[in-house]
Amino acid sequence: MTSSSPGPRRKPAGASTARRELVENEIYEQAIRLFAERGFAGTSLQDIADALGITRPALYYYVKSKDELLAKLAADVAGGSAAQITEVAARPDLDPVGKIREIARLNVVRVATQPERFRLLIRSEADLPPALSRAYDTSRRAVLKAVTGVIEDGIRAGRFRPADARVAALGVIGMCNWVAWWFRPGRDGIDAVADQLADMAIAAVQRADHRTPDGEGPAAALKMLRQDIDHLERLLDL
Repeated sequence: MTSSSPGPRRKPAGASTARRELVENEIYEQAIRLFAERGFAGTSLQDIADALGITRPALYYYVKSKDELLAKLAADVAGGSAAQITEVAARPDLDPVGKIREIARLNVVRVATQPERFRLLIRSEADLPPALSRAYDTSRRAVLKAVTGVIEDGIRAGRFRPADARVAALGVIGMCNWVAWWFRPGRDGIDAVADQLADMAIAAVQRADHRTPDGEGPAAALKMLRQDIDHLERLLDL
């Protein structure tokens, strides 16, 4: 009886997938670095291939265009942020104050841990292809809608000042996003900065303690209004 020789050994599918992910991540990191240094328009696929030490045809095996890399950046920065903030806004275990605190902290930490990518995405908005630009705008609108909704809930509950909820939401978002331009990891602690800005976000929308109604709904608001009328009547009697 003759024994057959074994055929060529195949690599496990998991190992192949893991290697591809490593290569794709390296391509992405090099592309982000070059986009930041030279701008999106000033960077070619050949530049990215040269930085990786591979040929352009080899690069095409993993990525077909610069737009793919820019799309990944938009999904990582804007898409991920929109998903997390929308999730926090829908949490039933948090009141409006707790939601604003969590959203502000989440946004600050996210921006502070990847400031270069956030700044790069802002600078690259004009280079986004139409489909990607629409997706990016959708993510930003989702964030604004979620934060505006939380502030509106806080206003209805009497926890927040009766202000324009959209303007207030833009103020909170803008304050957190600005971290990308001044945060320095070696000098500032992420948690301390996130806590401070979360406190400031709450202070920007919250009523003063003595103006917070005792409860929620119309009855609590009317009770506070009657207290104001009683105070006014006493002043008029003087």
